[in-house]
Order: sequence, then C-alpha cells, then structure tokens
Amino acid sequence: MPVMKKIAGAMLALGLLAQAHAADKIAVDIVLRDATLIDVAGGRAVKGQSVLLKGDSIVAVVDDAQLRNYAPKQTIRLPGKYLMPGLWDTHVHFGGGPELIDENKQLLPLYLAHGITTVRDCSGDLPDTVLAWRQQINAGQLEGPTIFTSGAKLEGIKPLWKGTIEVGTPQEVTRALDSLQAQRVDFVKITENTLKPELYLEALHQARERGMRTSGHIPVQLTLEQMADAGLGTIEHQSYLLRATTPREQELTAKVAAGTLTGREAMRESLQSYDEPTARKAFSYLAARGTAIVPTLWGSRVTAYLDREDHTHDPALQYIGKGLRATYDWRVQRAAKDGPEAIAQRHAQFEKSAQLLPILQQQGVSIIAGTDAGFLNSFDYPGQALHDEIGLYVQYGLTPQQALQSAVINGPRFLGKLDRYGSVAAGKAADLLVLDANPLQDIGATRQIRLVVSRGHVYDRAALDRMLADIRAWVAKQEAPQAKS
Repeated sequence: MPVMKKIAGAMLALGLLAQAHAADKIAVDIVLRDATLIDVAGGRAVKGQSVLLKGDSIVAVVDDAQLRNYAPKQTIRLPGKYLMPGLWDTHVHFGGGPELIDENKQLLPLYLAHGITTVRDCSGDLPDTVLAWRQQINAGQLEGPTIFTSGAKLEGIKPLWKGTIEVGTPQEVTRALDSLQAQRVDFVKITENTLKPELYLEALHQARERGMRTSGHIPVQLTLEQMADAGLGTIEHQSYLLRATTPREQELTAKVAAGTLTGREAMRESLQSYDEPTARKAFSYLAARGTAIVPTLWGSRVTAYLDREDHTHDPALQYIGKGLRATYDWRVQRAAKDGPEAIAQRHAQFEKSAQLLPILQQQGVSIIAGTDAGFLNSFDYPGQALHDEIGLYVQYGLTPQQALQSAVINGPRFLGKLDRYGSVAAGKAADLLVLDANPLQDIGATRQIRLVVSRGHVYDRAALDRMLADIRAWVAKQEAPQAKS
C-alpha cells in the first residue's frame, strides 16, 4: 500500500508539472511548419522555420526547435511546399452598373482562389458598393481579399466613364477631395477623358497638400515630368511611358495640346523616334520623384492581339457572369474596326511597352503588379490575370524575384502598409500562399497553389476547389433558362 501511494503521488506530481509546463506555453491558433519560407525581399528560400498565427496576424516566425514553447490549436504540416506572402493585384475594377453587383461580388472568392489576398480597386461605376465591401471584409462579415480603394475617380465634365466625380473648377476639385477624404479612401484616382490638364495638376497639388496618395492616367497635353513634379504616385498602364522615351516628347505634347496632332498619331511618332538614353533619363526622373508604374501589361496584351487570338473558349469564362462578359464586347468591337495599320501599331505599342520593364527596373522605378481585370477589359480574368501579368514580367526581362516583389512588396509600399504586409514576419497580416514549387526558380509556380491563408482563415486545396465549383455553379445557374410555372 505505501508503494502504491508513492506511485500515485509521483504520477500526480508529474501531472501537475505537465499542466504547469503547458500553462507556460504561448497559445496560438495555427502553426504552419515544414514548408520552405520564401523571403521575397532577399530572394532566399529558408528552411527549418515555422509560422505561428493568431487571429488575423502572424505572431511569430521561429526555428522549429522553438515550437515546444507554443501551444497551437492546429498544426498544419507542409513538407516539400513553399510558403510566401499572399499576392496583390493593384489594379482591378468592379462595375457594369447596379444590375451587375452580384456578378461582381462573385469575383471576390475568385481572387482568393487564385492566391490574391489583396486587391487595389482603381474605380469603376460601383464605388459605394466597393466601399461597403471593404468594410464588411475588414469586419469579417464577407469572404474576399482585403480591398484598398480609390472610391469614385476624378474626371472632367460629361466624361466617357461612369461612376466619376465630375470637376470643372478648382473649387469643385476641393469639394471632391473633401468627399473622398470623408469616405476614407485609400488613394485618389484621376483620369483624363474630359478633365482639363490644368485641373488635373490642381487635383494632384491639392491631394499632395492633404497627404493623399494619387494614381492616374496621363493627359496627352502634359509631360510625364510635369506629372512627377506635381506628385503623381502611380502611373496606371505602361503604354503611357512611351511618351517619355522620345526626344520629341515636349514637341508632340504641345501639338496634341494645340489640336494639330491626335493622341494616336503622337503615339505612332513616339514609337518611331524611340531613344533608349532618353527613356533611361526620364525613368530616373520618375524614380527620383517617387512616381511608380502599374504596367497592366496582360490586359494590354489581350487587346493588342485580339486579331490573332480567339478567347471564346477560354476556360476562365465559366467563372464570369454573362453580364460582365457582355461588357467585354466594347473593346472587342473597337479592335475589330482597326485596319492593318492600326493593328500593327497595337502590336508595336504593346511590345515596346513591355520591353521597357528591365529598363524601368534598372533605373529604380518601382514596378507594381496590376492587371486591369474586371468589367470592360476583355478576357482579362480576375485572379488568373495576376499570374499572367507577372509571367509577362519575367518573359520581358525581370527576374522571378523582381516579379514577386512587384506583387508582394511594392503595392504595400505605395500605400504605406509595409508594416503590415510584404513579408512573412511577426506582426504582419496572416495573408499567405503555400505553393507546390519554388517561385524564385520559376514564376509559374505561383499557379501551383496548395493552400491560401486570408486574414488568418485557412483554405486548403479542397476548400479552394469547392470555392471555384461554387462560383461555376452560380454563374451556370444565372444562365440557365428559367423554368416555366
């Protein structure tokens, strides 16, 4: 009996000791272990470290030996896989009118299913809807990527684009920026369809005084140097840069401003007088002023080569609602009206634009991955397009690491969010991507998605496949003939 009591006492003591030791451990929700971590900034593949998540944040990245100090609710082992930050698409659009709100909403899980954990909405015609989605996603009430948005764009009077704030005087610019600031937009989008050049510059000046970031198209009546001097944060669409690659930029700009040359004619003459030293000097100027570029090359490429490529049977169409698909017709019909000379210029414009990528990188311009995906932009598919985009970056001269930086680091840097995004580190958002292959060796590896973490919520491959199946089913249901009563 005394022996049994001693054994029981020892077991009790060991149990209490184990409980005390467990109480000393740090509680976390999830441990991701056994994967190779991708250091996008440093271009390194790091083994032997685990990532610990709690809520929507990374709480620690530790050597595997330190895992004994933590008490996770769930451990996910990922041997042979590669773990990196989630991808950003920094130029997307939601729109097509109120009747297409539900179709646009289906794009949110489509982005997640492709590893896009953050999007930057560059304005469509549903700005209030997107602002509401931003809030709902932040509150955990809606499934989708984190949204940063410009709200309604600034434009001139009676522009082509819908969903804009029309401004015709400096006072109207002030009121427009007051309204956008009240909505706490993440940046200001400015386009040039009918906006007077002097008001474009006025909007940039006023936004800079308020500390608001700016993004936009470039008026043909102004030079890129003028835009950079006024504080433009990002130039959207790389083809605009072709204007600054010719010694004739000021001459051609002045002719367009005087009405003696069209924008298309100016582009043709810019291509014919391309000069690389001039381009390098211009891009160095942009870099020094902190003006970045969002190339949107994939969308440009699709449009440029509509004469050669048939997209009517693209598998990605099954994820796009019929209303959104119908908005593609606008660009398709415009392209169909081009004659041989215009088609040749489309091709030349795209190719020369794409060839600027390594020069921009060498001159220090921040290249931020964005696709132009969404309504109106034909066959530029949300989610998939980001992988197509960064694939082009490598095809035209960037390294896989530089392409990854454009989709992971440079977007957060523009928005001033590097404290929260851009790397796998303590304090960063739990927005992660797990791949079957190393993207530093092959940029195509970003398509080989094994697992996505968005705001701390884990979607394994089976969950991602269900997400895609649900979207396909939703689209198919909308297209099915209504049963007769």
